[in-house]
Amino acid sequence: MAQSWFIFLTLFLAFSPGGCFYFYIMDRCQFSSDDGHDAVFLEQFYFNKMLEGQYISTVGKAIGYTKETQVYANILNNNSEFINHQIWKTNLCKRNSQLAYKELLTPVEPYVWLRSVKSEYSQHSHMLICSAFDFYPKQIKLTWLRDGKEDTSDVTCTDELPNGNWLYQLHTYLEFTPKPGEQISCMVEHASLREPKLYNWGENVCIRHMIDIEWILL
Repeated sequence: MAQSWFIFLTLFLAFSPGGCFYFYIMDRCQFSSDDGHDAVFLEQFYFNKMLEGQYISTVGKAIGYTKETQVYANILNNNSEFINHQIWKTNLCKRNSQLAYKELLTPVEPYVWLRSVKSEYSQHSHMLICSAFDFYPKQIKLTWLRDGKEDTSDVTCTDELPNGNWLYQLHTYLEFTPKPGEQISCMVEHASLREPKLYNWGENVCIRHMIDIEWILL
């Protein structure tokens, strides 16, 4: 029933001083449970960036925040067509919240890239970068292992960085001086993985080929 608010807008403009006007109507569905029992539907009317009135499903009626919108909210609340349509939207919100919760909270496994770069301005001759891309949720742990033992020295790490599409990325750096026969690994722990996953670096292994092969297998 956005047209109901639009009718109000027409009346509101008729009694407003001249100038530029900016308005929009926003429908919102808020929830925190996976079954939608706590879903709340709101239809909000903004005029010149100010919230002038809204319908709240938990209250079951429209509410005005100015003298003008209070009068019109009264009219809407006595309109059975408006109320029934808002109830329909509320039920739609509850149904769709279950689907949204399931889709948005499904863990997404990270794509991991382990590579070597030149170490500059360091006492060590080599640097490895372990990057995790496109994972969800943001909580993730990357650990460097040298011959199976955790190494925290000469290690730096970025914060989880948002991609802007609900997915995240993280990068960790290990500066080191190679030792003959040493095995260096990046261990990844994430909600999408049943157990920690190891990505190994070896002197005679081309990591780019390893990643290509793994990508094909997936």
